Amino acid sequence: MNKRTEVPPLSLYEQDETAWLEQTAELVDQRRFGEIDPQHLSEYLADMARRDKREVLSRLTILLAHLLKWDYQVAQRSNSWQATILSQRQELRDLFESGTLLNYALTIRDKAYERAVKQAAVESGSDDGVFPATCPWSFAEIVPEE
Repeated sequence: MNKRTEVPPLSLYEQDETAWLEQTAELVDQRRFGEIDPQHLSEYLADMARRDKREVLSRLTILLAHLLKWDYQVAQRSNSWQATILSQRQELRDLFESGTLLNYALTIRDKAYERAVKQAAVESGSDDGVFPATCPWSFAEIVPEE
């Protein structure tokens, strides 16, 4: 006689994350906290926070790389660079409606700048020594208020 191990059915979280989110929101709204899946909820919320932080770092890096190219490669300026600068600033302003993400951006500016220097050097085919070693702009200059 073969003994097979029964595989437990997939949880709603594993089957359909969106449905699980909707169900969890409904349970919270109805104050049915005992029915919430705390392990997956905690994991999901932590993932969301990491994703938001990655987005801030990515957008700030892209913005800084384009600002570097704009200021230090004047002859190659393009409407595309200008559009990227505009769109990244707009997206970052939206993200900064969260004070937590704004504070995070302030703390990772130097990291984003280091990445931006490397990116701008590769994109321009120049040595990264062409660009300043430290960020030449204040945060208010990088992401000015509208």
